Amino acid sequence: MADVKERIEKILNDNKVVLFMKGTPQFPMCGFSGRATAILDDIGVNYHAVNVIEDSEIREGIKTYGNWPTLPQLYINKELVGGSDIMMEMYQNGELQEMLKN
Repeated sequence: MADVKERIEKILNDNKVVLFMKGTPQFPMCGFSGRATAILDDIGVNYHAVNVIEDSEIREGIKTYGNWPTLPQLYINKELVGGSDIMMEMYQNGELQEMLKN
């Protein structure tokens, strides 16, 4: 588990905005991941996407790392924001855009 935690921390340290998702931004493999990428794309932010379908260690490890049981998971500045429902709520009230500006 320590190895997976180190890999996750490296991803978070190397990228300001990270979306752990099922599939890729071009080909999301679930509706929630599709919604998450659509929100980030609409805002126009650069983000690093991690396809957890291709890496079962990361898929399970990220759930433990953030103590969040579902995917996708959005991290901004190494801090867990939440999944697509939280992203949508924050997007609709402008909070997500504000976070991504800073």
